[in-house]
Amino acid sequence: MAVGTRLSLQLADFGTRSLVTHSLMAVGFVGAIVAGLFVEGQIGTISMAAFINFTAGLWISQSVHSLGNAATEDEYQGVLKELLDRV
Repeated sequence: MAVGTRLSLQLADFGTRSLVTHSLMAVGFVGAIVAGLFVEGQIGTISMAAFINFTAGLWISQSVHSLGNAATEDEYQGVLKELLDRV
């Protein structure tokens, strides 16, 4: 019997974690664009910078995570192939 919830078992798959990370990066980048275009003044500038920094941090963590996964026997081919397999 497997230990953990269904969600935790799905997140054990590298492809699922990669899709989650990439979707969070997309949301962060869209947030940066919206904050930069529609929020006025210093608050808009600070919000845009915060969203960009959040997205960059996720990008770096995904890159490190991908490097660690390259040492395994996993057949991960990238996020685009992962999306095509699931659609």
